[in-house]
Amino acid sequence: MKIVIDTNVLVSAAFRDRLPESVILWILARPEWDWIASNRIIEEYKSVLKRPKFSLSLSQLEYWQELIDESVMPVSESLEIDFPRDRKDAKFLACAIANQADVLLTGDRDFEEAEMYSGIMRISDFNRIVIARYPNLL
Repeated sequence: MKIVIDTNVLVSAAFRDRLPESVILWILARPEWDWIASNRIIEEYKSVLKRPKFSLSLSQLEYWQELIDESVMPVSESLEIDFPRDRKDAKFLACAIANQADVLLTGDRDFEEAEMYSGIMRISDFNRIVIARYPNLL
């Protein structure tokens, strides 16, 4: 199974240390799940985590950057998507569609209007629908 994780989920995981982090760690512990991202997405992950407004400590930044480097499978983003609702989010849709991802995990309601891709799931839905099948692993 392939999953694309929106930056807002990653930031929530790093900043809040609750369900989003548990979900990401659950995904990484499952060999049948691959966290995929294009180079543009990986760059966004790293630059957003460094934003001063999040006040992540150096050790937190190092932890998440190492996790990204070791866990995210880089893939091509060979598709251009027109997503007028939020153009900066088009790269997530393009990555998911071009690489036939099973899920695009997000907390962003803008994706609810993305009719071209049916694999969009909010973190709470992923937890309820997917992880609930394996309650002993979370």
